[in-house]
Amino acid sequence: MNRLPILAASLAATLTLVVGASDARAQAAVPGAYYVAVPETPAGKASVMTRSTPWALRGDAYVAARAPEREMVLCQTLARSVGRLRSFSAGGTALDGAALEKCNARAKAMPATAMAAR
Repeated sequence: MNRLPILAASLAATLTLVVGASDARAQAAVPGAYYVAVPETPAGKASVMTRSTPWALRGDAYVAARAPEREMVLCQTLARSVGRLRSFSAGGTALDGAALEKCNARAKAMPATAMAAR
């Protein structure tokens, strides 16, 4: 009779490991789980390719999977493609104001129509 609590605890521990591993695999399989960049103006492209990193538009943000380049390089190349960014985060950590300004220094100029809409 004492085996039942041990069996239940063992089953719960196994289930926790299996569910945790499945969540990690599912998150890794979803493109865009690592980088999130929100442009200042509404995005005009559904997807963007910067060097070797594909970005997909999800809502009002571009997302990408983890890439080998430094975060600042990724931010700057994306800003060069889509314009100034309102925010950029990597692994859940957002760039601070000074770093975001450094990133946006490489941004492409906004078209006159986008500036008029602001």
